[in-house]
Amino acid sequence: VQLQACGGGLVQAGGSLRLSCAASERTFNSNTMGWFRQAPGKEREFVAAIRKSGDIRYYADSVKGRFTISRDNAKNTVYLQMNNLKPEDTAVYYCAADQSGGSYYYIMSNQYEYEYWGQGTEVTVSS
Repeated sequence: VQLQACGGGLVQAGGSLRLSCAASERTFNSNTMGWFRQAPGKEREFVAAIRKSGDIRYYADSVKGRFTISRDNAKNTVYLQMNNLKPEDTAVYYCAADQSGGSYYYIMSNQYEYEYWGQGTEVTVSS
């Protein structure tokens, strides 16, 4: 297993969760780590991404100001801090790794750029 996501659960609207994704060293050395989510009956969508150096981060408009992506290179782990959660944030969240060097939003937010995927962790936000 190269990516292992955890931290999901059931939370009330307005609450917080922190997702973690532990990666093998080889996978974590990928240039970009990202989070995506898939809600029931919907297609998978981009949430956030971070470059290896941490200098470039992108967020979907729907989560800006509420979610923060970060990475700890010493622990080979990427995090997604989710605050002020809303029922529409309910989804299975996936972490992914992209080996390419692209730094533009249209690349880092494109799920088809990512070579490695974790198994997903479920987040349910009740109203």
